Amino acid sequence: QVQLVESGGGLVQAGGSLRLSCAASGGIFSINAMGWYRQAPGKQRDLVAVITSGGSTNYTDSVKGRFTISRDNAKNTVYLQMNSLKPEDTAVYYCNARIVFASLHEYNRWGQGTQVTVSS
Repeated sequence: QVQLVESGGGLVQAGGSLRLSCAASGGIFSINAMGWYRQAPGKQRDLVAVITSGGSTNYTDSVKGRFTISRDNAKNTVYLQMNSLKPEDTAVYYCNARIVFASLHEYNRWGQGTQVTVSS
């Protein structure tokens, strides 16, 4: 059973930093893209950043220059370094991974979410 376990959320003042981590485990053959999404109250879940297995990255415009996504393929872990945080970054952040099992089928998996709250 695949698990994506997130950590690193919390409460921070505007201008501060947080680092999110998400570790995948359980019968994994390989992982293709990994990413972070966020969902604010009353809003849909939106992409924040994504990174391919080769290290190519893409960010939503509102976080460019402030957030950095990275991954450690040996540890099946993806990170999101968030700097210069703003109150509008407040949301539940979800890790996402496209996991390939021994069958070579790819499945989309989500973490449980971690709350990030930025106070003004």
